[in-house]
Amino acid sequence: MTEYYQSYEHGIIRVKVPVPFPLQWVNGYILRSGDGYTIIDPGLHTDKAVDVWQTVLRELHIESDQIDRVVLTHHHPDHYGLAGWMQEWTGCDVYMSPEGHQLAKRLWGESETMTEELCSLFEQHGLPSNQLQQMREHMRGFIPLVSPQPEVRYLTEGDEWQAGELSFRTVTVSGHAYRHLVFIDEAKKLMFCGDHVLPRITPNISFIPNEDPDPLDSFLQGLDKLATYEVEAIYPGHRDPFSDLKSRTASLKAHHEERLQTMVEQLDEPQTVYALCTSLFGERLSIHQLRFAMSETLAHLIYLSNRGQIIQEGDDDLRRFVRV
Repeated sequence: MTEYYQSYEHGIIRVKVPVPFPLQWVNGYILRSGDGYTIIDPGLHTDKAVDVWQTVLRELHIESDQIDRVVLTHHHPDHYGLAGWMQEWTGCDVYMSPEGHQLAKRLWGESETMTEELCSLFEQHGLPSNQLQQMREHMRGFIPLVSPQPEVRYLTEGDEWQAGELSFRTVTVSGHAYRHLVFIDEAKKLMFCGDHVLPRITPNISFIPNEDPDPLDSFLQGLDKLATYEVEAIYPGHRDPFSDLKSRTASLKAHHEERLQTMVEQLDEPQTVYALCTSLFGERLSIHQLRFAMSETLAHLIYLSNRGQIIQEGDDDLRRFVRV
């Protein structure tokens, strides 16, 4: 199982937790914390992920009752999903942002509302009726992958915590996920950035109803915020750790500038989000990919609308965007 974990400086261990998506794995991290251990982002709740964690911990000679804390960068299921199972298995505490916890409850709690809110939004922006039921089933299909739900404690901007020789300051960013947590040890010049900054791939930026009103703007501001830190080792939620944070944040900003310009150029005539989305990303998207693509397209269009470059037309039944 050594192919599933690697060791780094300061006792950091990365665990490549498998996920049944094209990304293939999410990075979980094990940190020594006194006599116990902290885990950052345990992954999605699947049988394979559980097997990987149990086998890796056994190979590292870590007993389940030595896991005293799980810390979540954000609420997305591929990071949050195993937290409740791990809490039941180990008795550990689970920490995340209060806003992320509220979103998790809206998505998968006993009185979840997000599925209908999101499907209503997509219908208003052109998603065909034959795909709405698929979208509902897809959204609710995540519930077993994030169950059981953990009991949660909160971390907020500026909170400090330690894991062995590492001393972290908690920083919040939004855009990829509302009130996403980033953990920075300024003395040792390292950062756990979750999914806000990723090497080689671009984080999805999604508009979610009744959440961040302009997620792309929040994301870009978050890139600028993180780029002010002098760090040399960045541990992301996906792909491999990297070192040049300023270069990567600049590349991500340039990518979104190009995407915005492409969208403006395609809006000489009014288009729905669905029409523009399929024009940009293709029509052969899985329902999983379509959810991300529509939400990301909408996030970019809202950004352009807020800056007066495009306007919305239509009524509550069907909305379109067009260049000013």
